[in-house]
Amino acid sequence: MKKYGAEFFGTFWLVLGGCGSAVLAAAFPNVGIGLLGVSLAFGLTVLTMAYAIGHISGCHLNPAVSVGLWAGGRFPANQLIPYIIAQVLGGILAAGVLYLIASGKAGFDVTAGFASNGYGPHSPGGYSLLAALVCEIVMTMMFLFIILGATDKRAPQGFAPLSIGLGLTLIHLISIPVTNTSVNPARSTAVALFAGDWAIAQLWLFWVAPIAGALLGAAIYRFIGRADD
Repeated sequence: MKKYGAEFFGTFWLVLGGCGSAVLAAAFPNVGIGLLGVSLAFGLTVLTMAYAIGHISGCHLNPAVSVGLWAGGRFPANQLIPYIIAQVLGGILAAGVLYLIASGKAGFDVTAGFASNGYGPHSPGGYSLLAALVCEIVMTMMFLFIILGATDKRAPQGFAPLSIGLGLTLIHLISIPVTNTSVNPARSTAVALFAGDWAIAQLWLFWVAPIAGALLGAAIYRFIGRADD
């Protein structure tokens, strides 16, 4: 239960910190943090939680990461569903807190997106379904590759959180214009439930693509990163 609690609060922080920066601070008049700031915010949530709870739960904070670590032989199957449930619930609570904060400003409109992920007319840059699918698969694939490599016993010890946090920052810098960056079904689900409408209709992509990418990343690392050569 301690592991599940850690995943719950860790994912709470990821959604509140990452999506909160997008909703509250990205375009704030005159001093908005913009795309660069939001990208950094997501990376910092993972970096800080990796040091805070990595020794408790492994700090997955993401159903796709949990699936990828299972596929990579780093995580037991019997904990997979409880981890995913804890992550999704933590994300939903964070989205609820963010909604309460954001709705305190006159003119707030949750239907404008609420940091939801989307494709086609709901992509920040107007990218197609195919472009969004490829982007989410490849970005999550590389994220799992980074995670598995950075946490390998042969890798320099103590630096994994930095590599993973900066990796997620880079992923957001690349893909925010395409899908608003998911690579995390829990993050996507949490805000989509509040945005409703199109965000829920397009949510399927942000479960399918990240999990497919995670499985690919795990398979590639298991081949390249084997220590038996």
